Amino acid sequence: MTSLKKTILVVEDENDLAESLKYNLERQGGYDVTIAPTGEQGLALARGRPFDLILLDVMLPGMDGYEVCRALRATPAQHDIPIIMLTARVEESDKLVGLEIGADDYMTKPFSMKEVLARVKAHLRRASRPTAEGSAVYHGATLEMDFEGHLLRAGGREIALTRMEFALLAALIKSHGRVLSREHLLEKIWGYQYFGGMRTVDVHVRRLRKKLGEPGNQIETVFGVGYRFREDGGPAGKD
Repeated sequence: MTSLKKTILVVEDENDLAESLKYNLERQGGYDVTIAPTGEQGLALARGRPFDLILLDVMLPGMDGYEVCRALRATPAQHDIPIIMLTARVEESDKLVGLEIGADDYMTKPFSMKEVLARVKAHLRRASRPTAEGSAVYHGATLEMDFEGHLLRAGGREIALTRMEFALLAALIKSHGRVLSREHLLEKIWGYQYFGGMRTVDVHVRRLRKKLGEPGNQIETVFGVGYRFREDGGPAGKD
């Protein structure tokens, strides 16, 4: 009989921490957890079978977490799997590197298992939640977005977005020109009381603009408030 449990890959070289994560995620969350002690093994496992979420340490022997994240985001089959990076680095610039290359979230060591479980649950809930609300398709002058099919075209070309990037752009488009605060976006997109800092939204918006190219100018920064989507595609305020 096929298991209906959500599957999680923990890529962590600290054996005690890895085993603790596995124990708590399996016992309290009811997940099916696999451990990989190196980046190379983690990448091979992720490419060899589907996982619902990946917990990825930054400081790994050999191939580090950043390299693994880049490789996963460059692979279509793993492009939108939720990735939560685990880091002992306390500088914000270090933490944001993972977000810049495609991670959905990060947690700073030491962390509580209660927080890990909360974040994992929130990301899995987001990943399985239907995207469509109201109209299932958006047709703009330069952007076309199929909310149900998770497809985006900008300037006639198909754009690959991570699940969080797609959800963020969808939320902005569906706001119909209203300004959405960073706090609102964190709650709506990340789905829980977020402790990672408001810069997380800024990084995802910056990634979106880069991927979209010229149509990315339709995402306008409202300084001190948040972001809105401009239908006319006029100049956008930059971070």
